[in-house]
Amino acid sequence: MLIADIIPSHKVAQWLLVHIHRFLDWFGLDKDRITEEFLYAVIIVAAALLIGWVVGNLVRMVVRKWVKVRRPDLAQELVQKHVIVHCCRIIPPLVILGLLPFAFTGHSAINTIIMRGLLIYTSIVVCMAICSVSSFTWARFEEKRNTRNLPLRGILDTIIGILWVITIIVCIAILVNKSPVALLTGLGAFAAVVMLVFKDSILGLVAGLQLSQNDMLHVGDWIVVPSTIANGIVTDVSLTAVKVRNWDNTIVTLPPYTLISGSFQNWRGMSQSGVRQIARSILVDLYTVTKATPEFVDRIVEEFPVLKPYVGRLRASSGMVFDPGMAAVNGTIETNLGLYRAYLCEWLLSHPSISSSNQILVRLMAPTEYGIPLQIWCFTSTTAWTAYEAIQSALFEHIAVTAPAFGLRLFNDTSGSDILTVDTVQHHQSPAPAPSPSSSSSSAEMRSTPPEDQEAGRQTLK
Repeated sequence: MLIADIIPSHKVAQWLLVHIHRFLDWFGLDKDRITEEFLYAVIIVAAALLIGWVVGNLVRMVVRKWVKVRRPDLAQELVQKHVIVHCCRIIPPLVILGLLPFAFTGHSAINTIIMRGLLIYTSIVVCMAICSVSSFTWARFEEKRNTRNLPLRGILDTIIGILWVITIIVCIAILVNKSPVALLTGLGAFAAVVMLVFKDSILGLVAGLQLSQNDMLHVGDWIVVPSTIANGIVTDVSLTAVKVRNWDNTIVTLPPYTLISGSFQNWRGMSQSGVRQIARSILVDLYTVTKATPEFVDRIVEEFPVLKPYVGRLRASSGMVFDPGMAAVNGTIETNLGLYRAYLCEWLLSHPSISSSNQILVRLMAPTEYGIPLQIWCFTSTTAWTAYEAIQSALFEHIAVTAPAFGLRLFNDTSGSDILTVDTVQHHQSPAPAPSPSSSSSSAEMRSTPPEDQEAGRQTLK
């Protein structure tokens, strides 16, 4: 036997049998073969468990002390992954396998059953130890070498899955006393069933490889999947699931092949660029757009001195001046809206929180029935969410308070206060009409009519 060749157990077994004989003689018991086998098996199992416990504790103590001095983080990961515990569990079954065959004479059925059970247990324990070492190795690689945060967890899950499939095949081969090769040759008949059972795992493996190869997804990326409610940060990418923490702290779980078969938006480029886009429109009342007279332009320049160089350059040129740069002033002095566009460009260029190295546009979109949209297109110099929203809010608040100075009115749908204002103005401007004799007589009739008859008349009119 292979275990007997590895572990020199003949002398140990003979020594144990001699002491068992002495033990039986000391108590005056008969030297029965079944009794000797039972005592030998109990001693072997107890000794194997004791050796495994002692060796495991010694190894854990030595490794922890050595690693804590040199690499404290490594010691913590070894404990978290249970690497030492799983590796030390291999010792007891190996000791039992090396010594137990000498307890039985011949090829007894009990010996066969116990040996097969021990071999199956040893295979499972070895697989668990290899999986622990693989998980520990992957964790170290993920921390030290995977600087791009590629979704490599699926590869680890695939390796662990293959190890467990091999272990199951070996255990079945031991149980039925057949060669694993013979089982593998007969596995082709169940290929369709196997592919159906492991469909999600196979698709997840292929999707994980595509995501890694094309650098489409990293742990920590902000993604938006339009076909789902996923809109947040990727926290984990495994063989069968991609976990996304939404901004409301809910967790959305997606199959990896969903990202490959469909489309999703990754905001990693925005985070890496260090700038974030503002592209929002406001509606300007088209009836307030008028021709700008020289007096109007002079008054605006006096009120907003930032426009003085631009207006002077346009007046000095024979025609319109357009700057083809990405961050340039575009506008005119022909209309109040064109002058306002020039002012907003100057204001954005001088704003410390707006990136002047990226595109800055203040442009007019296609008119609608509500007015003409004035779009602001620029980039903030930060990607922090709170700062971005604060800059964007300050920008449109400034637009709301400066547009009336240029004679422009921003569109706002009518509300209750607008209707109340119109009614109040009409009431103050229109004198109350003199009551006609017919209305006076009607009022008199109503006053003389009992209340219950008045209510009946109102219902009739309705």
